[in-house]
Amino acid sequence: MRRGIVSLTAMAALAGVLAFSASAGAQTAAAENAAPTTDNAVMLTVFLKHDQSRPLSELNAQLDKQGFYKAFPPPGIEVVSWYIMMGIGQVVTLRLPASRLREVNRVLENTAWGSYRTEFYPTYDYKAVGISQHDKAQ
Repeated sequence: MRRGIVSLTAMAALAGVLAFSASAGAQTAAAENAAPTTDNAVMLTVFLKHDQSRPLSELNAQLDKQGFYKAFPPPGIEVVSWYIMMGIGQVVTLRLPASRLREVNRVLENTAWGSYRTEFYPTYDYKAVGISQHDKAQ
């Protein structure tokens, strides 16, 4: 039950960040260096859809020029998974404090756009709850 409340709290925090990110001012050093905890962690699945009208070598050259791999993911952001989805591009799931969501978005805007179109899906870890429900049903 507590995990469900924590997940709902994290999603509410994410919704608040998304609602006010356009008017957000400078972030504090504490928020920028925050580590994900059960009280503030969100997961973000990012689809990096590559431009199929251009060859991979050209896309990679643009990513290098824009500093994508140097800047993404930002320091202290946990990479949960990073896959190639053939015909789509890359799918990356990150775990981060909600306070750093804007930072991740800005890194992608500054370094990935042009080679990729981006889609973002806020998620939360449901594995333990799902397995528990399955076990109860047996």
